[in-house]
Amino acid sequence: MDAEVIVVGAGPVGLLLAGDLAAAGRSVTLLERRPPGLSNLTRALAVHARTLEYLDARGLADELIDRGRRVSRPRGIAGIKLDLSGLRTRFPFVLVTPQYEVERLLERRARKAGVDIRYGTEAIGVEQDPAVVTVRVRRADSPVTEGDAEGDADAVGAPEGALRARWVVGTDGHRSTVREAIGLPFPGQTFPASLVLADVRLADPPPGPVRADARDNAFALVASFGDGRYRVVGWDTRNEVPEDTPVALDELREITRRVLGTDFGMHDAGWLSRLRSEERQVPTYRVGRVFLAGDAAHVHSPAGGQGMNTGLQDAGNLSWKLVAALEGRPGSGDLLDTYDAERHPIGELALRSSGALLRAAVLRPAPARGARDLLARLFAGTPALRDRALGQVTGIGLGYRAGRGTRPLVGRRAPDLALAGGPAEGPSSAPQTPSRLYEALRAGRFVLVTPQGEPPPFTGTPDADRVRHVWWANPDRRTALLIRPDAHIAGVGDAPDPARRAEDLRAALARHGGAG
Repeated sequence: MDAEVIVVGAGPVGLLLAGDLAAAGRSVTLLERRPPGLSNLTRALAVHARTLEYLDARGLADELIDRGRRVSRPRGIAGIKLDLSGLRTRFPFVLVTPQYEVERLLERRARKAGVDIRYGTEAIGVEQDPAVVTVRVRRADSPVTEGDAEGDADAVGAPEGALRARWVVGTDGHRSTVREAIGLPFPGQTFPASLVLADVRLADPPPGPVRADARDNAFALVASFGDGRYRVVGWDTRNEVPEDTPVALDELREITRRVLGTDFGMHDAGWLSRLRSEERQVPTYRVGRVFLAGDAAHVHSPAGGQGMNTGLQDAGNLSWKLVAALEGRPGSGDLLDTYDAERHPIGELALRSSGALLRAAVLRPAPARGARDLLARLFAGTPALRDRALGQVTGIGLGYRAGRGTRPLVGRRAPDLALAGGPAEGPSSAPQTPSRLYEALRAGRFVLVTPQGEPPPFTGTPDADRVRHVWWANPDRRTALLIRPDAHIAGVGDAPDPARRAEDLRAALARHGGAG
């Protein structure tokens, strides 16, 4: 094996996944056909609360927040401002920051953890058998030289070769080579009208960090990065030009003036791009030893900014399950099957909701737009509907279906619980002192939260090193919770007898993490 896992595609999803695996001590090779330093400039600009929680569990959230701009009351259709400040999370806002800032942070972490990142290396084929996956690669930076070793991807000057691993994950975007190689269809549709995007400077910027609206069959968004640059997005449903048609700043100016009443004096475009909005999803996220995540598995409209966030949460769901499989945990095969079972419905939900938002934004008949604006105001004024929708878009309201016979809390997102340390983890260890759950999750293990002073239920078992034991900050809490590495609840122990409670928690760990 050249690596235990090969990840194809070094966007945010691939970088997070590879970094998680390497941080757990697994060998990972990350392939990227782009040369180093060339980022996906035309992609995402919003990081939602649940993704920030994922990054917080890796010690990265605060640094990314310092590089972006918090938006607690984004303004949308019909001038409505959605208030995110009431979200029950440490991050009650959407963070506006360019995708390359996310990539930069995750790449640094991945390299520090030991990921072998190979830029300028393109995957051109994938083959698998019951024990191994072979990825055929082509290197863009090396001409053929005499004496090259055929099939050796590390041969000096070899333009083509092969790498082998136990598992492969395709995070290589909506034109995924991995997806095509394993024969998965990508059903869905493409909107005929293209979006135009640019990063610009504004002579007369809007007063708030985000301005967006829809009018006359068009949509426009202006978002501040907080450093004098703005992302501008325009979409005219009547402009059905080929995707490779060159973009001029005047086209974006015209759409912005029509929708928002001004182009804000935009100038000095760092780049301009045109792309199609697509709605597609594979029928399954796993074929044998090959998985798909992010845009390789699902693409949807940019409305709501759910694309990159959904992909990063795919990676967070899959990484710890692959670790369990690589450790040879009994039952880890069934655990890997839960990746598709849990994440496919979430991808489908993002597909439907983002599509509905985009269609609502560009309704053509004037009466329909008037009805839309009225419904939007009613929606914003109805707390139950508003909070449910915000929970979905931000991710903090999303959970996974629990199996039969499990407790109602199982599968739900775990909030950032207040803690009071925990018992020592060895004869020479000092007592643990994490003050909240997402700090305790940074070890990449399960976290068990129990009443204060309760002894560890996994002591002396093969699972002792897989679970970090901490105590509730509130001394009156008598329930125990077992939290998965991706911050979802795996088990609940509320039996009055501590021995019975420990038995229930051991069963939950075996069910969700493979038996010891």
